[in-house]
Amino acid sequence: MPGTKKLVIVESPAKAKTIGQYLGDGYEVLASVGHIRDLVEPKNLPAELKKGSMGKFSVDVENGFEPYYVVSDAKKKTVSDLKRALKNADELYLATDEDREGEAIAWHLLQELKPKVPVKRMVFHEITKDAIQKAQENTRDLDTALVDAQETRRILDRLYGYEVSPVLWRKVGPGLSAGRVQSAATRLVVDRERERLAFVSASYWDLTATFEPVAAEGEARVAFGSRLVRVNGGRVAAGRDFDDRGRLKGEAVALDEAASRALAEALSSSDVEIVVGSVDSKPYTRRPAAPFTTSTLQQEAARKLRFSARQTMSVAQSLYENGHITYMRTDSPALSQQAIGAARSQAAKLYGSDTVPDKPRLYTGKSKNAQEAHEAIRPSGDTFKTPSEMQNVLRGNDWKLYDLIWKRTVASQMADAKGSTASVVVAATTSGTVEGIAPRAATGTLAEFAASGTVITFRGFLNAYEEGRDEDRHGAAEPAEAKLPPLTAGQALGLDEVEAKGHDTSAPPRYTEASLVKTLEELGIGRPSTYAAIMSTIVDRGYVTPRGTALVPNWIAFSVVRLLEDYFADLVEYDFTASMEDDLDLIAGGDADRVDWLNGFYFGNESHRGLRKVIDNLGEIDARDINSIVLADGVTLRIGRYGPYLEAPGDDPETPRRVNVPEDLAPDELTAEKARELIDAPVVGDRVLGLNPETGKEVIAKDGRFGPYVTERTPESPSDEIVADPATGEVTEPAATTTTTTGAKKAPAKKAPAKKAAAPKERTASLFKSMGVDTVDLDTALRLLDLPRTVGTDPESGDEIQAQNGRYGPYLKKGTDTRSLTSEDQIFEIDLPGALELYAQPKYGARKASSALKEFEADPVSGKPIKVKDGRFGAYVTDGETNATIPRGETVEEVDFDRAVQLLADKRAKGPAKPKTAAKKAPAKKAPAKKASTTKAPAKKATTAKATTTKASTTAVKKTPAKKAPAAKAPAATATAPEATAE
Repeated sequence: MPGTKKLVIVESPAKAKTIGQYLGDGYEVLASVGHIRDLVEPKNLPAELKKGSMGKFSVDVENGFEPYYVVSDAKKKTVSDLKRALKNADELYLATDEDREGEAIAWHLLQELKPKVPVKRMVFHEITKDAIQKAQENTRDLDTALVDAQETRRILDRLYGYEVSPVLWRKVGPGLSAGRVQSAATRLVVDRERERLAFVSASYWDLTATFEPVAAEGEARVAFGSRLVRVNGGRVAAGRDFDDRGRLKGEAVALDEAASRALAEALSSSDVEIVVGSVDSKPYTRRPAAPFTTSTLQQEAARKLRFSARQTMSVAQSLYENGHITYMRTDSPALSQQAIGAARSQAAKLYGSDTVPDKPRLYTGKSKNAQEAHEAIRPSGDTFKTPSEMQNVLRGNDWKLYDLIWKRTVASQMADAKGSTASVVVAATTSGTVEGIAPRAATGTLAEFAASGTVITFRGFLNAYEEGRDEDRHGAAEPAEAKLPPLTAGQALGLDEVEAKGHDTSAPPRYTEASLVKTLEELGIGRPSTYAAIMSTIVDRGYVTPRGTALVPNWIAFSVVRLLEDYFADLVEYDFTASMEDDLDLIAGGDADRVDWLNGFYFGNESHRGLRKVIDNLGEIDARDINSIVLADGVTLRIGRYGPYLEAPGDDPETPRRVNVPEDLAPDELTAEKARELIDAPVVGDRVLGLNPETGKEVIAKDGRFGPYVTERTPESPSDEIVADPATGEVTEPAATTTTTTGAKKAPAKKAPAKKAAAPKERTASLFKSMGVDTVDLDTALRLLDLPRTVGTDPESGDEIQAQNGRYGPYLKKGTDTRSLTSEDQIFEIDLPGALELYAQPKYGARKASSALKEFEADPVSGKPIKVKDGRFGAYVTDGETNATIPRGETVEEVDFDRAVQLLADKRAKGPAKPKTAAKKAPAKKAPAKKASTTKAPAKKATTAKATTTKASTTAVKKTPAKKAPAAKAPAATATAPEATAE
């Protein structure tokens, strides 16, 4: 009807803006900005629910695993705006994504908004005008099976995290977490490092030779390279013929250096007979790769663009929401008919009609859930825009990823690359035997060399795109284009050059994000939509550190994985983790019941012990044993609160020697030999640099817990020796002083020296980052100890300007006014004119000019522009009201508008940091017994207040667990475990 208004709700503002352009004036399109509700933190539950499993998980595991949801503080304004808009609407369209998360968002909107107008579920996999109009004409009902699957996964993560994570805190370290996918991913990385630790390299030798056909004088000669493959009929060993313990396997012949050099010398002799043993030619065919799924896009973007998984998904989401590509979370490589037609016509137009096969190429994936198997990721629309056409629309990473997606899509519908591969075996026979090589029955030594060359006669899809490859120790690479000269069997050849080469076998390569995603997918662990979050989680938790593209596990990951393997074996067992994904797919398809499945997982069934039983029967866990790894006899690696260290017997049997492990030393580099080297290395700390000429005190360089530093100490002298009463053992005055003591009545005065303990501490100063304990000299140490350095006096104010080092780096100070310096060296180098010039600038002028690393549109909650800035603690997102630090492992380039909005929303949901000043002052003012009481009281008040507010305005239960009778708050209700975040 004319004049009617329809409300459309999507997840993100960018998506809302794009869709709004296609729907017209009769529609109002608003964004929920992701989920509006989630499981409440147990500490924020209403008092009457803080009991039993509800009080522990916010999930009533005894009554159908009913969750207790709450609208977060950050989303209250969003919900209010949506309710206000709904009052003026006569129809509601829920247009969130078509996967589990999107369906769950739509369900939560329905539960919270409680619409009294008709509701329609509107889904699409690309944001184009035609797609949006078709989706609007073909709505459907909400798929409750998908909602159940998402809710099951959410409850599973809560149970897993809240039961297992506290065990990690107690036995390994604070702030750790476990998750059904993140723990399996961490185990994969640790297992690979274990393989590298156990790896024993083997040495082997072979020969390379360059031959050329014997040609008549004046004819061109074409030389070709080859490699020795057989000696006297026995295959020469290569890297693949050795196992990871350095042992030769199979029947191959391993050549050593002496034998290889002797053979090379023998082959260089003029009487060696060299002929072509055999020539073979085979057709070469190579097929194009399938269009991108979520995981293959992440893998290829990592290989070709060096994008992290999160960065790839962030850029892809931006491209999707702005209508440039189809939905980016999919496990199907299939293309629609319109996409196939678009790709074929574009390939024919750009590369020629002969590059397009007669029949379209059809791709099928291994999706186990047809409801979530969307179309492959491709350019949107019936006609694809070429990357060159998009250069004026897209910039930077957006254009790079679009270019990659376009090339892959078009190439997938192009013809195979065709060619031929020629292989030749060259037989070289010496006149006599060669020392070190077993002789054969016939005279001389037969060395056979192999060479091959591939000539591509029809490039086909290679005109558009070629897929990248991960590192593989023994895998055969795609043959490079190389041409052999025309050869025939028995043809004589000449030897241009022969060289003996030594090789060492290489350890299994570390995982990269691309190869880890590939392995997780092959094992069936996780789903495409979770991989980016998993990569970020294992980095943010400190389990893994990226080194280049390689993922290097930290030692704490070894402790976590060992504890999980020993006490929660099922939870990190790859097949079990994969089976959980299959079960969630069954629930999503309506073929399994979520309550039955959760009952089996938590309480156990015939095939699984149940998480509850595992927790109840953990027994005694030896934390010291879990955090210890024996590296060699008498040398043990221990993972302590302040990091890993080595422990070995010391001079005193009761006091072992301990040595910190360097931060930059990867686990596989800490061999038994390296451990011994670190243990036996002389102690660098407590290095006496000399005497301070002004005070006569010793200046010492030390290596402390918080880094290297220099300090002073008073040299010991005979006059300061302590004297004890030989009869009673009572400490009396120093020797020089006791001679003046005249009577027993003055004995109490002997206690006076004890007050000397309150004397001022000796001066200390941290070394600059460019300095080391073993290299710093006395002059430098004295300059450090004399800091702050007076640069001069401000002629206008008369205030002294001082240069010094602080917690956040080097700076100048004039009264209360400060200015940051660019380097520590400036503390000693800057002069008065330089300091005055720095103070003449606005305090944050220089930084403000460059601090807006990125700028976005207004935040949907605050209405203020969002900026990415560089701060003292690293890059952060701000709207002028809320600041959110960008997580470790995530770069500024990866943060787009939606990610920035999400970071701010998460920060608001956490609320402001609680002041800690009162807690710190309490111990100084109150007795110990009262201190505990004083500390607890405010915490209880805060919790109660939050819970009451939550109950009054935003609480919601899926199936009325609130009917339970009020109960006294259990002590455990206030304990909050970290969730198995990002699975």
